[in-house]
Amino acid sequence: MMEAYLDNAATTRVSDGVRDVMERTMSVDFGNPSSLHRKGVEAERYIRAAAEQAARSLKAQPKEIVFTSGGTESNNLALIGAALAMRRRGKHLIATQFEHASVNSPLLFLEEMGFTVDFAPVDELGHVLLPELCRLVRPDTVLVSVMYVNNELGAVQDIAALSAAVRAKNPGILFHADAIQAYGKYRICPKKEGIDLLSVSGHKIHGPKGSGFLYIRDGVRIRPILWGGGQQRGMRSGTENVPAIAGLGRAIEEIYTEHERKVSELYGLKKRLLERLSALPGVTVNAVTEPLSGCAPHIVSASFEGVRSEVLLHALEERGVYVSSGSACSSNHPGISGSLRAIGVREELLDSTLRFSFSKDTQEEEIDYAAAQLSELLPVLRRYTRR
Repeated sequence: MMEAYLDNAATTRVSDGVRDVMERTMSVDFGNPSSLHRKGVEAERYIRAAAEQAARSLKAQPKEIVFTSGGTESNNLALIGAALAMRRRGKHLIATQFEHASVNSPLLFLEEMGFTVDFAPVDELGHVLLPELCRLVRPDTVLVSVMYVNNELGAVQDIAALSAAVRAKNPGILFHADAIQAYGKYRICPKKEGIDLLSVSGHKIHGPKGSGFLYIRDGVRIRPILWGGGQQRGMRSGTENVPAIAGLGRAIEEIYTEHERKVSELYGLKKRLLERLSALPGVTVNAVTEPLSGCAPHIVSASFEGVRSEVLLHALEERGVYVSSGSACSSNHPGISGSLRAIGVREELLDSTLRFSFSKDTQEEEIDYAAAQLSELLPVLRRYTRR
């Protein structure tokens, strides 16, 4: 049976190059990077090289990179660390209506600590409504957080325009971008786009799970949320996970090699799937722009009338097609997607939506195979549902 792995927004396959460098740091160059002897120095070189690679990808400085255990920690450090550092200036925070749980949950925690949080609405394509966002800005607003690419819909924000607009009302605002689904798909320049804090996850770009980093613009002060030995200039204490960091550095190097070609191929896959979905009755594609370049190249959200998403997901799984019913991280908190509600998806389709997502490993044959299985399954499942 053929397999079609179309859940790359959940996680990607670790590349061979990433695997090789991680194996070496676990078996040969395994020293503690804080040790002063040769083994420690060798381990520290991997960290320094990865920081330089990450900084180069953002046109930033290595000292602006703090390695974390992944996107969740990066978002927590950015939001909680910045809010605590800025609380004497104000306790008002802004996010959007369809942020990831790793943004929403820290914001709920900050509300318990006395902060106030407002959420900016989005339109039917998933774009933040700029006038509404600006209306929420107050003199005591200290932080705005916006997801660069929505993880369920693939909606892309004009981050430069959003950051400029909020700062026109309040120049002291810090701007955080959750770029976990954007990094590796776009060439991001935080200084040019007005981003002070930017979160990245390694396993979305063929790096290891448990790896990521937070870009912190030079001069921005945030409070650490982990305390201990003072590693990474005191911003993230604890012995560095050298294999994960080395693997992340290699993944960054690989994902931005021949970048334009890879992105073009992703858009080709997206167009191919959209064409096949449009030929199926009772299928609605969500948050797709014209031209396609206005949305992310690797994510398609589609609603299937008359079929519950979980039923269709498992029916596809039995035929070797792997997709998701939303964010993989949300599987621990089941319920209707906030992203779908935010863009106004019809009530009867909220629990009938799947996400298809691609990577550089995805082949056209996988798209065709998945579409063929949908064509066979949908009529059968709809008949079963009507009974």
